Amino acid sequence: MYIKSPSRLHLGLIDMNGSYGRLDGGIGLAIQDPNFCLYGESAENGITIDFNENYDFSDEIRNECVKKINDAAQKVIDYYDVDEGFYFRVDKAFPPHSGLGSGTQIALSTGKLITEHIGEESNGVSLGKITGRGGTSGIGVFAFDHGGFIVDGGHSKKEKDSFLPSSASKASPPQLFGRYEFPEEWGVLLVILKSDVSVNGQKEVNIFQEYCPIDTQEVELYSHLVFMNMIPFLIEKDLPCFGNIINKIQTIGFKNIEVSLQTDNIKNLMKKLREIGAYAVGMSSFGPTVYSFYDETNKHIVDEIKDYVGDDGIVITTKAQNHGHILTK
Repeated sequence: MYIKSPSRLHLGLIDMNGSYGRLDGGIGLAIQDPNFCLYGESAENGITIDFNENYDFSDEIRNECVKKINDAAQKVIDYYDVDEGFYFRVDKAFPPHSGLGSGTQIALSTGKLITEHIGEESNGVSLGKITGRGGTSGIGVFAFDHGGFIVDGGHSKKEKDSFLPSSASKASPPQLFGRYEFPEEWGVLLVILKSDVSVNGQKEVNIFQEYCPIDTQEVELYSHLVFMNMIPFLIEKDLPCFGNIINKIQTIGFKNIEVSLQTDNIKNLMKKLREIGAYAVGMSSFGPTVYSFYDETNKHIVDEIKDYVGDDGIVITTKAQNHGHILTK
């Protein structure tokens, strides 16, 4: 069997205050490229992981895939008491800790191949519970299942009473609050600069604990911008107004913390994109991936930012993915 799952942009966490009884809440978008492609079949015993020899995988990607596939496979095998092994071949992958959600897609794809083979029903939420994904944000889980523009409802403080990233949270994936088709005519621009700043592990935990709770008024403003502006402008396909809200939320709440902790190179890149006429400029999760959206009226930003970045990073043009993973038997 073969599975192809999307990456995702994480636009922001909504409520990192919690005084009204809920924490987290996320907004994000599934995108077509980069993506994760994995082949799997049964084996006599053990877990074997191979890589497509026609694709040039960095050591960082190889190590992350081996770690995440082994971990997810073992958890699913133990959960369902499977008495056989599995062979996996990674055909395509994207860099970890880049803000695109690679870990969740690796874990869910691995789990899905195993459950399909043993005849068990599963989806991103059930697999997220088993593999330990989605404990803070549900964007990656719902991107895997549904694609599109996603809003999740966060967690009740009865279930989760502390501020933690998904990697350290034991909470189940949140409820899907809303899912919307993203306009096919809008292009997605990704810029990934070479960066030494990577936020994961204990460093990420420390940031959550140091900067949260966010001020109540900032959370209220952030929520208002998302629900009374961003989503309506998305539905109305008003890119300039939608983009203006993307710009505003970079300076509010937990997203402001994420941006402020990045390097000057990332901040200068975001400034440059605004200067050349990008409607929307945001950073996905903790970065370093910076994103924008464009249409026919301002697609010149693609060539201009390629010239600006040069050899200091990569520029990807892609589209939103308005469906979830694709499984081929």
